[in-house]
Amino acid sequence: MNKIRFVALLGAALSVLAPIVAGAHHSGVMFEEEKEVTLEGVVKEFQYTNPHSWLLVDVTNPDGSVTTWGFEAEGPSTMMTRKIRRSDFTPGTKVKITGHPMKDGRPAAAWTRAVRADGKVFVARGPIPEGY
Repeated sequence: MNKIRFVALLGAALSVLAPIVAGAHHSGVMFEEEKEVTLEGVVKEFQYTNPHSWLLVDVTNPDGSVTTWGFEAEGPSTMMTRKIRRSDFTPGTKVKITGHPMKDGRPAAAWTRAVRADGKVFVARGPIPEGY
């Protein structure tokens, strides 16, 4: 009888904790929501995957060295609702991209907006502009 109660209690506890853990995983706590960084570079790779997509952009620094920045976005289903397809960012595509940088200073950010060299705008996070 005690074993049955324990299993029932454990199951109840897990059902309460699971959404909290999932919410923590999907929080943006590692990003500086009050700051933005805008960089220009060339797409190295677009990882259009679940649970998060990553747009890797090679940015040339003032000294001529190159830093690969990672811009995190949602998975493909959410990206499609925002009219962002894998084919929009093939390697070599020139892009100006904005996002909320990592708090720890690593070259990564939460992707908010990107503009290709041809002028097409892609909004990965935040309000969708009218007419988008």
